[in-house]
Amino acid sequence: MATEVSVLIATRNRPVSLERAIRSVLASEYSSFEIVVVDNARDCTDTELLITTVFGSDDRVRFVHEPIAGLARAHNTGLRVVASPYVAITDDDVVVDPRWLTHIMNAFATTDQVVCVTGAIRAAELDTPAQRWAEQHLGFHKGEHRTTFDLGEHRPANPLFPYVAGSLGSGANMSFRTSFLREIGGFDPALGAGSKARGGDDLAAFFEAIVRGYSLVYEPAALVHHFHHRTFEQLERQVSGYGVGLGAFLTKVVVDRPTRVFPLALRLGSGIRHLYLMRDRQPGPEGSDYDSRFRVLQRRERIATLRGPLAYARSRWATSRALPGGST
Repeated sequence: MATEVSVLIATRNRPVSLERAIRSVLASEYSSFEIVVVDNARDCTDTELLITTVFGSDDRVRFVHEPIAGLARAHNTGLRVVASPYVAITDDDVVVDPRWLTHIMNAFATTDQVVCVTGAIRAAELDTPAQRWAEQHLGFHKGEHRTTFDLGEHRPANPLFPYVAGSLGSGANMSFRTSFLREIGGFDPALGAGSKARGGDDLAAFFEAIVRGYSLVYEPAALVHHFHHRTFEQLERQVSGYGVGLGAFLTKVVVDRPTRVFPLALRLGSGIRHLYLMRDRQPGPEGSDYDSRFRVLQRRERIATLRGPLAYARSRWATSRALPGGST
Protein backbone atom coordinates (compact mmCIF):
# COMPACT_ATOMS: atom_id res chain seq x y z
CA MET A 1 0.00 0.00 0.00
CA ALA A 2 1.29 3.46 -0.87
CA THR A 3 2.53 5.59 1.99
CA GLU A 4 2.00 9.32 2.48
CA VAL A 5 5.55 10.20 3.50
CA SER A 6 8.98 8.66 3.01
CA VAL A 7 11.58 9.37 5.69
CA LEU A 8 15.07 9.62 4.19
CA ILE A 9 18.05 8.95 6.44
CA ALA A 10 21.52 9.09 4.88
CA THR A 11 24.23 7.41 6.90
CA ARG A 12 27.85 6.29 6.80
CA ASN A 13 29.38 3.76 9.19
CA ARG A 14 27.28 4.72 12.24
CA PRO A 15 25.02 1.71 12.88
CA VAL A 16 24.54 2.39 16.60
CA SER A 17 23.18 5.91 16.21
CA LEU A 18 21.32 4.89 13.05
CA GLU A 19 19.46 2.14 14.91
CA ARG A 20 18.42 4.66 17.55
CA ALA A 21 17.15 7.05 14.87
CA ILE A 22 15.21 4.36 13.01
CA ARG A 23 13.55 3.10 16.19
CA SER A 24 12.40 6.63 17.02
CA VAL A 25 10.78 7.01 13.58
CA LEU A 26 9.12 3.61 13.86
CA ALA A 27 7.54 4.79 17.12
CA SER A 28 5.80 7.66 15.29
CA GLU A 29 2.17 8.42 15.97
CA TYR A 30 1.64 8.99 12.24
CA SER A 31 1.12 5.64 10.56
CA SER A 32 1.45 6.08 6.78
CA PHE A 33 5.21 6.22 6.33
CA GLU A 34 8.24 4.29 5.20
CA ILE A 35 11.94 4.74 6.01
CA VAL A 36 14.55 4.77 3.25
CA VAL A 37 18.08 4.33 4.60
CA VAL A 38 20.81 5.43 2.18
CA ASP A 39 24.21 3.89 2.96
CA ASN A 40 26.63 6.47 1.57
CA ALA A 41 30.21 5.70 0.51
CA ARG A 42 30.50 2.91 3.05
CA ASP A 43 33.76 1.19 3.84
CA CYS A 44 32.09 -1.62 5.80
CA THR A 45 28.81 -3.52 5.66
CA ASP A 46 27.69 -2.81 9.23
CA THR A 47 24.76 -0.66 8.13
CA GLU A 48 23.41 -3.21 5.68
CA LEU A 49 23.82 -5.93 8.32
CA LEU A 50 21.83 -3.81 10.80
CA ILE A 51 18.97 -3.33 8.34
CA THR A 52 18.79 -6.99 7.35
CA THR A 53 19.15 -8.50 10.82
CA VAL A 54 17.35 -5.99 13.06
CA PHE A 55 14.78 -4.47 10.71
CA GLY A 56 14.61 -7.06 7.96
CA SER A 57 11.12 -8.24 8.96
CA ASP A 58 9.70 -4.69 8.92
CA ASP A 59 8.58 -3.77 5.41
CA ARG A 60 8.50 -0.09 6.41
CA VAL A 61 12.33 0.00 6.34
CA ARG A 62 14.09 0.02 2.97
CA PHE A 63 17.80 0.08 2.17
CA VAL A 64 19.72 1.54 -0.78
CA HIS A 65 23.41 2.14 -1.37
CA GLU A 66 25.06 5.23 -2.89
CA PRO A 67 28.77 4.55 -3.52
CA ILE A 68 29.86 8.16 -4.12
CA ALA A 69 30.33 10.32 -1.02
CA GLY A 70 28.07 13.31 -0.47
CA LEU A 71 24.95 14.01 1.54
CA ALA A 72 23.11 15.65 -1.35
CA ARG A 73 23.98 12.74 -3.63
CA ALA A 74 22.74 10.27 -1.00
CA HIS A 75 19.45 12.12 -0.64
CA ASN A 76 19.01 12.12 -4.40
CA THR A 77 19.61 8.37 -4.50
CA GLY A 78 16.92 7.88 -1.87
CA LEU A 79 14.58 10.22 -3.72
CA ARG A 80 14.76 8.07 -6.84
CA VAL A 81 13.14 5.12 -5.06
CA VAL A 82 10.43 7.19 -3.35
CA ALA A 83 6.81 6.95 -4.50
CA SER A 84 5.28 8.91 -1.60
CA PRO A 85 3.98 12.44 -2.22
CA TYR A 86 6.05 13.79 0.69
CA VAL A 87 9.66 13.30 1.80
CA ALA A 88 10.85 13.96 5.36
CA ILE A 89 14.62 14.13 5.79
CA THR A 90 16.57 13.74 8.99
CA ASP A 91 20.00 12.57 10.10
CA ASP A 92 21.31 9.38 11.67
CA ASP A 93 22.29 11.18 14.89
CA VAL A 94 18.82 12.33 15.96
CA VAL A 95 15.81 11.01 17.83
CA VAL A 96 12.52 12.24 16.39
CA ASP A 97 9.52 13.15 18.52
CA PRO A 98 6.63 10.66 18.23
CA ARG A 99 4.44 13.42 16.72
CA TRP A 100 7.15 14.69 14.35
CA LEU A 101 5.50 13.38 11.19
CA THR A 102 2.02 14.38 12.38
CA HIS A 103 3.06 18.02 12.75
CA ILE A 104 4.90 18.00 9.42
CA MET A 105 1.86 16.72 7.55
CA ASN A 106 -0.43 19.20 9.33
CA ALA A 107 1.82 22.04 8.18
CA PHE A 108 1.71 20.84 4.57
CA ALA A 109 -2.09 20.74 4.78
CA THR A 110 -2.34 24.49 5.42
CA THR A 111 -2.15 25.32 1.67
CA ASP A 112 -1.09 23.72 -1.60
CA GLN A 113 1.58 26.42 -1.92
CA VAL A 114 3.60 24.91 0.93
CA VAL A 115 6.36 22.80 -0.63
CA CYS A 116 8.76 22.72 2.32
CA VAL A 117 8.34 22.32 6.08
CA THR A 118 11.19 22.69 8.53
CA GLY A 119 11.11 21.97 12.24
CA ALA A 120 12.83 22.55 15.55
CA ILE A 121 16.08 20.86 16.51
CA ARG A 122 16.85 20.53 20.21
CA ALA A 123 19.79 18.93 22.00
CA ALA A 124 19.44 15.27 22.94
CA GLU A 125 22.05 15.78 25.66
CA LEU A 126 23.96 18.70 27.17
CA ASP A 127 26.77 16.89 28.95
CA THR A 128 29.78 18.92 27.75
CA PRO A 129 30.64 22.62 27.29
CA ALA A 130 30.83 22.04 23.53
CA GLN A 131 27.30 20.66 23.45
CA ARG A 132 26.01 23.56 25.50
CA TRP A 133 27.73 26.02 23.17
CA ALA A 134 26.24 24.32 20.12
CA GLU A 135 22.75 24.42 21.58
CA GLN A 136 23.04 28.11 22.45
CA HIS A 137 24.84 29.46 19.39
CA LEU A 138 24.47 27.26 16.30
CA GLY A 139 20.93 28.42 15.64
CA PHE A 140 19.27 25.04 15.17
CA HIS A 141 16.13 26.25 16.93
CA LYS A 142 14.39 28.96 14.90
CA GLY A 143 11.73 30.00 17.39
CA GLU A 144 8.63 28.89 19.26
CA HIS A 145 5.92 29.86 16.78
CA ARG A 146 4.85 28.46 13.43
CA THR A 147 6.03 30.86 10.72
CA THR A 148 5.27 30.96 7.00
CA PHE A 149 7.77 32.41 4.53
CA ASP A 150 7.20 33.48 0.94
CA LEU A 151 7.76 36.46 -1.37
CA GLY A 152 4.26 37.84 -0.78
CA GLU A 153 2.38 38.64 2.39
CA HIS A 154 4.65 36.42 4.48
CA ARG A 155 7.88 38.08 3.39
CA PRO A 156 9.95 39.00 6.48
CA ALA A 157 11.39 42.49 6.92
CA ASN A 158 14.98 41.23 6.78
CA PRO A 159 16.58 42.86 3.69
CA LEU A 160 18.73 39.74 3.19
CA PHE A 161 15.70 37.49 2.64
CA PRO A 162 15.68 34.97 0.95
CA TYR A 163 19.48 34.81 0.80
CA VAL A 164 19.63 34.14 4.57
CA ALA A 165 18.20 30.69 3.95
CA GLY A 166 19.76 29.38 7.16
CA SER A 167 17.10 31.27 9.13
CA LEU A 168 14.42 29.08 7.51
CA GLY A 169 15.50 25.72 8.86
CA SER A 170 18.24 23.09 8.97
CA GLY A 171 18.95 19.95 7.02
CA ALA A 172 18.49 17.60 9.97
CA ASN A 173 14.78 18.43 10.00
CA MET A 174 13.41 19.33 6.57
CA SER A 175 10.52 17.95 4.54
CA PHE A 176 9.34 18.55 0.99
CA ARG A 177 6.65 17.75 -1.48
CA THR A 178 8.29 15.09 -3.63
CA SER A 179 7.06 16.83 -6.78
CA PHE A 180 8.92 20.01 -5.80
CA LEU A 181 12.22 18.19 -5.28
CA ARG A 182 11.85 16.60 -8.69
CA GLU A 183 10.93 19.97 -10.18
CA ILE A 184 14.26 21.45 -9.04
CA GLY A 185 16.24 18.34 -10.05
CA GLY A 186 16.88 17.20 -6.50
CA PHE A 187 19.67 18.52 -4.29
CA ASP A 188 22.81 19.98 -5.86
CA PRO A 189 25.45 17.24 -5.50
CA ALA A 190 28.18 19.90 -5.54
CA LEU A 191 26.89 21.06 -2.14
CA GLY A 192 26.50 19.31 1.19
CA ALA A 193 28.52 17.33 3.69
CA GLY A 194 30.89 14.93 1.99
CA SER A 195 31.45 17.29 -0.95
CA LYS A 196 34.25 19.81 -1.27
CA ALA A 197 31.67 22.52 -0.51
CA ARG A 198 30.92 20.83 2.85
CA GLY A 199 27.39 22.20 3.21
CA GLY A 200 24.69 24.42 1.74
CA ASP A 201 22.54 21.76 0.06
CA ASP A 202 19.66 22.41 2.46
CA LEU A 203 20.00 26.20 2.05
CA ALA A 204 19.81 25.90 -1.73
CA ALA A 205 16.60 23.86 -1.54
CA PHE A 206 14.99 26.36 0.88
CA PHE A 207 16.02 29.23 -1.40
CA GLU A 208 14.51 27.54 -4.45
CA ALA A 209 11.23 27.00 -2.63
CA ILE A 210 10.96 30.74 -1.99
CA VAL A 211 12.22 32.16 -5.30
CA ARG A 212 9.98 29.85 -7.31
CA GLY A 213 6.96 31.43 -5.65
CA TYR A 214 6.09 28.71 -3.14
CA SER A 215 5.77 28.85 0.64
CA LEU A 216 7.97 27.37 3.34
CA VAL A 217 6.62 26.73 6.84
CA TYR A 218 8.74 26.51 9.97
CA GLU A 219 6.82 24.33 12.43
CA PRO A 220 8.52 24.14 15.85
CA ALA A 221 6.16 21.35 17.00
CA ALA A 222 7.84 19.10 14.40
CA LEU A 223 10.68 18.35 16.79
CA VAL A 224 13.82 16.25 16.62
CA HIS A 225 16.52 15.86 19.27
CA HIS A 226 20.07 16.01 17.95
CA PHE A 227 23.21 14.58 19.55
CA HIS A 228 25.58 17.56 19.29
CA HIS A 229 29.33 17.04 19.06
CA ARG A 230 30.90 16.50 22.46
CA THR A 231 34.26 18.27 21.89
CA PHE A 232 35.29 21.69 20.66
CA GLU A 233 37.63 20.07 18.13
CA GLN A 234 34.61 18.42 16.49
CA LEU A 235 32.68 21.68 16.69
CA GLU A 236 35.49 23.57 14.97
CA ARG A 237 35.23 21.25 11.96
CA GLN A 238 31.44 21.53 11.97
CA VAL A 239 31.38 25.33 12.18
CA SER A 240 34.05 25.62 9.49
CA GLY A 241 31.94 23.39 7.27
CA TYR A 242 28.91 25.58 7.85
CA GLY A 243 30.93 28.63 6.80
CA VAL A 244 32.24 27.04 3.62
CA GLY A 245 28.75 25.76 2.82
CA LEU A 246 27.22 29.22 3.22
CA GLY A 247 29.76 30.75 0.86
CA ALA A 248 29.25 27.90 -1.59
CA PHE A 249 25.46 28.28 -1.48
CA LEU A 250 25.69 32.01 -2.24
CA THR A 251 28.07 31.22 -5.10
CA LYS A 252 25.58 28.73 -6.53
CA VAL A 253 22.84 31.37 -6.34
CA VAL A 254 24.87 33.63 -8.64
CA VAL A 255 26.14 30.83 -10.90
CA ASP A 256 22.58 29.63 -11.49
CA ARG A 257 21.41 33.15 -12.37
CA PRO A 258 24.20 35.72 -12.84
CA THR A 259 21.79 38.67 -12.65
CA ARG A 260 21.45 37.91 -8.93
CA VAL A 261 24.88 39.42 -8.41
CA PHE A 262 23.28 42.89 -8.46
CA PRO A 263 20.73 42.38 -5.65
CA LEU A 264 23.44 40.58 -3.69
CA ALA A 265 25.82 43.49 -4.18
CA LEU A 266 23.16 45.89 -2.90
CA ARG A 267 22.84 43.74 0.21
CA LEU A 268 26.60 43.43 0.73
CA GLY A 269 26.73 45.81 3.70
CA SER A 270 23.86 44.06 5.47
CA GLY A 271 25.41 40.72 4.66
CA ILE A 272 28.74 41.62 6.23
CA ARG A 273 27.00 42.87 9.36
CA HIS A 274 24.96 39.66 9.49
CA LEU A 275 28.07 37.51 9.12
CA TYR A 276 29.90 39.30 11.90
CA LEU A 277 26.97 39.57 14.29
CA MET A 278 25.16 36.23 13.89
CA ARG A 279 27.37 34.49 16.47
CA ASP A 280 28.55 37.60 18.31
CA ARG A 281 26.94 36.89 21.68
CA GLN A 282 28.24 36.56 25.19
CA PRO A 283 29.79 33.12 25.51
CA GLY A 284 28.47 32.32 28.95
CA PRO A 285 29.82 31.25 32.35
CA GLU A 286 31.96 28.28 31.34
CA GLY A 287 35.36 29.82 32.11
CA SER A 288 38.28 31.33 30.22
CA ASP A 289 38.93 28.28 28.04
CA TYR A 290 35.31 28.32 26.93
CA ASP A 291 35.62 32.05 26.10
CA SER A 292 38.71 31.53 23.96
CA ARG A 293 37.15 28.59 22.14
CA PHE A 294 34.07 30.71 21.51
CA ARG A 295 36.16 33.36 19.74
CA VAL A 296 38.06 30.74 17.74
CA LEU A 297 34.82 29.24 16.45
CA GLN A 298 33.54 32.67 15.44
CA ARG A 299 36.70 33.42 13.47
CA ARG A 300 36.76 30.01 11.82
CA GLU A 301 33.20 30.37 10.56
CA ARG A 302 33.77 33.85 9.16
CA ILE A 303 37.00 32.93 7.40
CA ALA A 304 35.53 29.68 6.09
CA THR A 305 32.67 31.57 4.42
CA LEU A 306 35.23 33.34 2.23
CA ARG A 307 36.50 29.95 1.05
CA GLY A 308 33.03 29.02 -0.20
CA PRO A 309 33.28 30.30 -3.80
CA LEU A 310 36.47 28.38 -4.57
CA ALA A 311 35.15 25.31 -2.75
CA TYR A 312 31.99 25.36 -4.84
CA ALA A 313 33.98 25.70 -8.08
CA ARG A 314 36.17 22.75 -7.11
CA SER A 315 33.11 20.74 -6.05
CA ARG A 316 31.30 21.42 -9.33
CA TRP A 317 34.34 20.23 -11.24
CA ALA A 318 34.68 17.11 -9.10
CA THR A 319 30.97 16.37 -9.42
CA SER A 320 31.11 16.62 -13.21
CA ARG A 321 33.84 13.96 -13.22
CA ALA A 322 32.02 11.62 -10.83
CA LEU A 323 29.91 8.67 -11.88
CA PRO A 324 26.20 9.35 -12.58
CA GLY A 325 23.93 9.39 -9.56
CA GLY A 326 24.05 12.92 -8.23
CA SER A 327 20.74 14.11 -9.65
CA THR A 328 17.22 12.82 -9.90
